[in-house]
Amino acid sequence: KMPKSKRNKQVSLTKTKNKGRAGKEALVKTINDTLEKYSHVYVFSFDNMRTAALKDMRMKLKEDRMVIGKQTVMQIAVGRSPEEEPEENLHKVAQHLTGSSGLLFSSKPKQEVVDFFASYTESDFITSGETAEQDVVIPAGPIPFQHTMVDQLRKLGMPVMLKNAVVVCEQDYTVCKKGATVTPEQAKILKLFDKKLGAFKPTLKCVWTDGNYEELV
Repeated sequence: KMPKSKRNKQVSLTKTKNKGRAGKEALVKTINDTLEKYSHVYVFSFDNMRTAALKDMRMKLKEDRMVIGKQTVMQIAVGRSPEEEPEENLHKVAQHLTGSSGLLFSSKPKQEVVDFFASYTESDFITSGETAEQDVVIPAGPIPFQHTMVDQLRKLGMPVMLKNAVVVCEQDYTVCKKGATVTPEQAKILKLFDKKLGAFKPTLKCVWTDGNYEELV
């Protein structure tokens, strides 16, 4: 358990809007309650929110506790200054709670957690607005879809036709090019063809334990 030298410090949410205040207070309480149950607190970041991948990571880290919420509220929970922090030096992790990031509470040896994040990656479908990491070309010829898909594929921009009850791509069709931003239509085509170009690769930023703070990047 953590020392309780600052445990009773009141957290102020006066700068947050009344709407959703209960949820914000619940998030702060969750973080402060979880602090007492684990020896280490990590901040991890990720480029693109992928619900399925996060769920998978939670399953693999089921002995630990992941908390993802509004960044500013999580900053308040860990303290944005020595005066606000519930534990010695915990406020230092707040600087990493920006963009897409979360907290991981664990009592495992630090190296075990570091090794997990170093090796963990989960492939996923790319979404609109992301950058394609490779060219994807659908070659001319039959494609594995029912005839009922012809209109949908045409609306997405594919040059398809129905030939002898078989859906055919009339010419080589470039879905996306490496380095280009993927459009909503391209993302849908990639998913239809089961092309997973995206990857969920979280990165550890820092760790705090028993008053000691350490950068991990």
